[in-house]
Amino acid sequence: MNELLDGILDTVQSVDPVARTLLAGLGIMLETSALIGLVVPGDTIVLVASTAVEGVGQYLALAFTVIAGALVGESIGFGLGRWFGPHVQHSRPGRRLGEENWARAQRYLDRRGGPAVFISRFLPVLHSLIPLTVGMSTMRYRRFIAWTLPACVIWAFAYVTVGSLAAGSYRQLSRELHWAGYVFVAVIVLFLVVVWGVKKALVRSEARHMATIEESAVPPVGPDGVVRSVEIVQIDDERPDAQAPDPSDPRPKR
Repeated sequence: MNELLDGILDTVQSVDPVARTLLAGLGIMLETSALIGLVVPGDTIVLVASTAVEGVGQYLALAFTVIAGALVGESIGFGLGRWFGPHVQHSRPGRRLGEENWARAQRYLDRRGGPAVFISRFLPVLHSLIPLTVGMSTMRYRRFIAWTLPACVIWAFAYVTVGSLAAGSYRQLSRELHWAGYVFVAVIVLFLVVVWGVKKALVRSEARHMATIEESAVPPVGPDGVVRSVEIVQIDDERPDAQAPDPSDPRPKR
């Protein structure tokens, strides 16, 4: 296991650090650009590039390059949405996404505004659609960047930190432990599982903001799983006319 992993890590590390960093920035730029993020695995590219980091300088260079690439990609999506939004939506790649995904992105943005821009960076499909949808809306570019910047920073530092720490720890342990490669794989898999779990939790918590009115109008369910009936209370001012008091009646009201 160690021999195989050494070969992979050495291959990544043999790439010129500048070229490696720029490739990671380009990968994440394509991933966050309009619809390209559905086919380009930018997160995988960043994670692989981070395993070759040596020293604080390379770590910071990679992290800030990834942040810049993400912002450029999302800005491209915003610009395409602002100038060519309907054409992109009705293009062949746009139609393949389905009208429902476009409608979900629009509903989410309408109901959540800026927070939708921040949270969508961590949601599948929506992270590519929201920049386009924002471009087609009335939200200003400055506000869009203000919300997406912190999300890009969190995302970039999370991936670069985990990849570099896992690879660095492996290189130290592999000198003494023949099973150190399994530790490296376990750390990466655990991180990906955590990322998957966070995405699932966000999708679940934000689902009501993306649902249609009909999907949102579900009857309340009690802790025992039984649907509770809703009691309708009739207000006195809305009583039937036959029971309404006659204003011309001089008799005192009881």
